[in-house]
Amino acid sequence: MRITLAQVASELGDVDANLARATEIVADSAGDDSGLVVFPELFLTGYALSQVDEDVSMAADDPRLTALASVAPQTDVLIGLYEDGHGVHNYNAASYLDANGVVHTHRKLYLPTYDVFEERKHFSPGQSMRAFNTRHGRMATLICNDAWQPHLAFLAVQDGALVLLMPTNSSQSRFPERYDSKTYWRDITVFYARMFQCFVVFCNRVGDEGEHLRFWGGSHIVDPWGEIVCELPEDEQAIHTTEINLANVRKRRREVPLVREARLGLLAREANRLADEGGDA
Repeated sequence: MRITLAQVASELGDVDANLARATEIVADSAGDDSGLVVFPELFLTGYALSQVDEDVSMAADDPRLTALASVAPQTDVLIGLYEDGHGVHNYNAASYLDANGVVHTHRKLYLPTYDVFEERKHFSPGQSMRAFNTRHGRMATLICNDAWQPHLAFLAVQDGALVLLMPTNSSQSRFPERYDSKTYWRDITVFYARMFQCFVVFCNRVGDEGEHLRFWGGSHIVDPWGEIVCELPEDEQAIHTTEINLANVRKRRREVPLVREARLGLLAREANRLADEGGDA
């Protein structure tokens, strides 16, 4: 299959402008025979929602989103949105769309609220981690900080995911002497690809928001051997389409059957024990 990384900036709070930009990108990518376009986290709204006065949330099955998927019926879309959920809850979400509508919506599970990040002020955490079927193969989504929780990638792969999609809004923090975003993310994506023997698709945005948020790009795809198969530049908008072969996941898992040795019963017993002893349930 062919995957397009849309490493682009968002217009903060302007859903219509971002939808128009996404429509252009999907149409152009379809001309390049792309089977999937991946956009960054919260692409439809921008990240710094504390600076937005209007309600920019939408339902995951909003007609504007399903219309986006119909622009090119042979090209699926993963796009980040501020989801208007049930009751009082809103979510940092990413919807996977095909020509028939919404295939799956992942709600970010781990919400950073430290340094310049304020997600708990705006979102409720999601409550499930699921892989999902697409016409290309089974996939799963981890939104940015979700990928910093290795058990989520483990669960996704055990649920059958061949591809881990990672839409992000990664900004270089204000303590660079201890943390370099590019190095951390490269370590995470390569480790997951090798240990979980899958493709990892990391799509980060670029651009500035406010005084402290500078998104650095560096989007890339890693194969099941841990090799970088494509990488976009830092600090500039870029759109790139790459061919990957999902059969390589099964090939790698036959060569070294790491993910087959999960022993889920053992893990469930020990996780329940730790929860009963006072762990975070």
